[in-house]
Amino acid sequence: MRRKEFAVQDLQEIESFLAEMSFGFLGTVGADDRPHIKPLNFVYLRDSIYFHGSRVGQKMDDVKLGTKVTFCVAQEYALIPSYFTDPTFACPATAFFKSVLVTGTASIVDDLQEKAEALTAFMTKLQPEGGYDPIDTNNPEYVSRIRGVAIVRIDIEELSGKFKFGQNLKSDPFDNIVTGLTERGKPLDAETAALMKKYCPAHRE
Repeated sequence: MRRKEFAVQDLQEIESFLAEMSFGFLGTVGADDRPHIKPLNFVYLRDSIYFHGSRVGQKMDDVKLGTKVTFCVAQEYALIPSYFTDPTFACPATAFFKSVLVTGTASIVDDLQEKAEALTAFMTKLQPEGGYDPIDTNNPEYVSRIRGVAIVRIDIEELSGKFKFGQNLKSDPFDNIVTGLTERGKPLDAETAALMKKYCPAHRE
């Protein structure tokens, strides 16, 4: 069960995070009743998760079983050392992150237009600068490739987000972590400090 202080209630916040991310983990159950985890690229489109790949392999075998799947996306923003808030005690050490967990049903997409739209969404996310002909089912250069690639859609039944940025902290440790991040200056530290202030109403400037 996710702690309520870290739970994200704003669907727009969750969707914005999914739009930013391009990589997640698919959880399936195989015919052998064993759980399988597969890392893959994805897009969030029209309230569904799409991914693509070969038509053969364990992932596709599991999808064809028609069982429920899970999908998780996460980004770690900063490791928070214990000494930011306590000079000797190890327990305050933690990490700040965003994560989204999806449960639903996966199905193979056969409609060429839907496949083309999903592939277009992939290109928009992974190659936003363009430099390619639009993916069009009327373009003979693309048709065979659209037919050949497997596109899977996860119809979402449950969607939850957990954004941990110190919402449970009292004022002194909160301020100490913000100061520690600011002074440390690693690539995501300034962004992490800003997100702490955004998601912690008691500490907003």
